[in-house]
Amino acid sequence: MLHIYASTMNTKTTLRLAVIGASGYSGGELLRLLASDPGVRVEVATAHAQAGRALGEVHPFLARRLPLTLTAYDPRAVEGLDCVFIALPSGEAMRIVPELLGKVGCIIDLGGDLRLPTAAMYEQYYRKLHTAPQLLGEAVYGLPELNRERIRTAKLIANPGCYPTSALLALLPAVKAGLIHPRGIVVNALSGVSGAGKSSAVEMSFAEINENVRAYRIGDHQHTPEIATVLEQVAGAPVTLSFVPHLIPVTRGIHTTVQADLTVPVSAADVRNVYAEHWRNEPFVRFGEHIPELRSVQHTNYCDCAAFVDPHTGKLVVISVIDNLVKGAAGQAVQNMNLVFGRPEHALLS
Repeated sequence: MLHIYASTMNTKTTLRLAVIGASGYSGGELLRLLASDPGVRVEVATAHAQAGRALGEVHPFLARRLPLTLTAYDPRAVEGLDCVFIALPSGEAMRIVPELLGKVGCIIDLGGDLRLPTAAMYEQYYRKLHTAPQLLGEAVYGLPELNRERIRTAKLIANPGCYPTSALLALLPAVKAGLIHPRGIVVNALSGVSGAGKSSAVEMSFAEINENVRAYRIGDHQHTPEIATVLEQVAGAPVTLSFVPHLIPVTRGIHTTVQADLTVPVSAADVRNVYAEHWRNEPFVRFGEHIPELRSVQHTNYCDCAAFVDPHTGKLVVISVIDNLVKGAAGQAVQNMNLVFGRPEHALLS
């Protein structure tokens, strides 16, 4: 593929950006983060259904901070920009990315179109045709704690899903160290309702969500193969896991509990040492001995996690919490942008 865009990468003083899909929760969170840094300038913000409206009307928290008018998507309007974020539902990026590659510096997709290794797997779990399978081998999976060096030179980044981010950060140290069997891993995750996006569906209404907990898509959730594929690459062996997502009556946050069989008997102290050493130099993973809580990470890019050995079963138990809109979406996208353009990794993030 001929890449026309001549990137100056680390020499840029002000990055010129676009957010495609600016009216949703992830798009709004992206703009909130980007608005606070004079080193970046959002030049284009698109939202098809809201085109013509002032950004501050759709996201009041951005009023007077980003004096932009939302527009319909036009590829000509973003050509030559340094970074384009796509914050659209799955199924949209595969249509947009082919016409932008080589015409912008870097594309970061927050949807699911580029995360899985094959079109067949995508079609099975996302239940729609993948029209650009050639992109699947070109995109870098944007989990900085796993692929930092590859991200630095990437032109196309698949931002991880929110559930996989929480699950993978809980599991990577144990898988890399060979502490657990790669088969029979159990992941239970509870998510705030913003993870479903802005929806008018009855099941997302206040009356249905409040004072209620509901599991959904057991056995066929699209994040199951995403988690398993990444773990297989790390483990070098087939991985089987059970992933059960739950909806809980909070706005933002994901609480994940992982259980896995240990390969050999080890003490809780040994496990904690493995995790502490693995995460020692990571800016956004906080490993500790206390059970993490959602409120400690909401509105931040941090993942808090703790690891235990259940004395009754001998299983590893790991708790991981993130904000699904920040570390699980917009914050991780900004973290990836910082890596690509040689900026401090924590810029715009807390």
